[in-house]
Amino acid sequence: MKLFKSVTLLLLSSMSLKPLQGWSQGFLATQGSKIVNEKGENVLLRGIGLGGWMLQEGYMLSVNGEGQQHKIRAGIERLIGPEKTQEFYDAWLDNHTTKADIDSLKAWGFNSVRLPMHFNLYTLPVDKEPVAGQNTWLEKGFTLTDSLLSWCKANHMYLILDLHAAPGGQGNDLNISDRDGAKPSLWESEPDRLKTVALWKKLAERYRNEPYIGAYDILNEPNYGFEDPDSDKNGLKEQNNVPLKKLMQDITRAIRSVDDRHIIIIEGNGWGNNYNGILPPWDKNMVLSFHKYWNLNDTKSIQHILNFRQQYNIPVWLGETGENSNVWFTEAIRLFEKNNIGWSWWPLKKLGANNPLEIRANDNYMRVINYISGKGSAPSADVAYEGLMEVARSANINHNVLHRDVIDAMIRQPFSDKTLPFKANNINNKGEIKAVDYDLGALRAAYFDTDTANYRTSNPTWTGGNRGRTYRNDGIDIVADSAERDTYYVTDIATGEWMKYTVSVLLKGKYSISFIAAPGKTPGKLALSIDGKPIGKVTVIPAKENTNGAWQTYTLNNIPLKNGRQTLRLSAESGGFDLKAIRFEKSPVP
Repeated sequence: MKLFKSVTLLLLSSMSLKPLQGWSQGFLATQGSKIVNEKGENVLLRGIGLGGWMLQEGYMLSVNGEGQQHKIRAGIERLIGPEKTQEFYDAWLDNHTTKADIDSLKAWGFNSVRLPMHFNLYTLPVDKEPVAGQNTWLEKGFTLTDSLLSWCKANHMYLILDLHAAPGGQGNDLNISDRDGAKPSLWESEPDRLKTVALWKKLAERYRNEPYIGAYDILNEPNYGFEDPDSDKNGLKEQNNVPLKKLMQDITRAIRSVDDRHIIIIEGNGWGNNYNGILPPWDKNMVLSFHKYWNLNDTKSIQHILNFRQQYNIPVWLGETGENSNVWFTEAIRLFEKNNIGWSWWPLKKLGANNPLEIRANDNYMRVINYISGKGSAPSADVAYEGLMEVARSANINHNVLHRDVIDAMIRQPFSDKTLPFKANNINNKGEIKAVDYDLGALRAAYFDTDTANYRTSNPTWTGGNRGRTYRNDGIDIVADSAERDTYYVTDIATGEWMKYTVSVLLKGKYSISFIAAPGKTPGKLALSIDGKPIGKVTVIPAKENTNGAWQTYTLNNIPLKNGRQTLRLSAESGGFDLKAIRFEKSPVP
């Protein structure tokens, strides 16, 4: 834990946060088109969702395709049995989200947390109730929520409760709600709808006097075609949304029967954006949520929600977004905050690098995943158990990989073009900088890349970002070195791309500066400038057949370096090569 805290503080010491109001000041409420605290101050929510904690969506665990939690669990049970499977899930819940996670979110600059809840931690499924039509309440979910709320309270942060997996499942995107497609959905089962309403009443009774509960997000991403389920599977074209509106109104009435203070957040059909037939709002303390993924970050992309805000004089909130590059994150947050729209990112952590925290996989765990995914044979029970328990331990923040670049892109870069050193990069007589350790900063400030983010829902051909999906989440393409553990290099360098490095020279003099590069099929040319002054160029010669892919050294000699901090910029005048490191060696004094 000491190591993690030291890294956190190092990051914070270099951040200049945009001042915001939003640290908890009593109950949140709506005031016209704004969310305000009890002092009447505008509150801009900067939050993050705890996806993967109570509800494991398959992709977060490296399971692709149909990766509902119940299917993953069934696969694990086949390998290690029910008792040890329960042990794994208990360890996962204990480790994934802890007070240290919430402490860190506060330290980084977030002021709210969205909790994606799985109903089965709070109540039994309808087909497992001992008495049909009754509700058995389970203490596990409420205890976890109480603990999370206490950690948020300690940090003066708001907690937003989000029903992510409703009884029966609220859509045809099965992974989102852990829906079993062989059983009736929420929309086909009156008992499931009654249980959903009863769960929200139970939650409201328990938390009605808690000002640190920011709001109730009553149904995550409904996606269901009511009128034409065959051709409009996810409700994108739905015109009336009658069943959805009725259920949300029933939930609202149940909440208001015991709690008249907390904000109620509603989401449209089609993953939260189709409000046809749902508006106008029916409660005076209500907020409209929308979700945004993989499209352009321009006013046009949010115009529909801005129109709703103006037409109905109601606040709007971006309840879920993310799963993209740092460039996209920075663009999106600039857009939201320019329009006074609070946001909640997705997710805090998973197996993957484009979140603040990354959970490490292991070989034995991946054997389990390959088996569950139908890509490999069953590992032994001992191997499977060892891999699963190791990944459960790795879910703890003490063992997560901290992605400083992601946090910086969300908290600092939307408001500053200043760059910061990614690492100390001290040069004392000799030294080496890894090519992947270019400065922290926005596109065109710390680096330039030609394909920087994924905008595929605006145009299927506009995809980009770090193609290697490892180490950092900028546009720069980075891959792991298969020959050396925990070593990475920049790949697919295109003409016109560049990277900036802040270095601290402890001993001035003339240096040889060498570039460790892997040549491509055509000549590449790399230019070096220091503090804006052109220094020299090297040609990365094409590889011969017998040396293709081998690392080569290209050197500029007698380069004067002064004492102290200076900025190096490496520019690809011609691309087509990879870059691993920059090496410095002081020339002997004549």
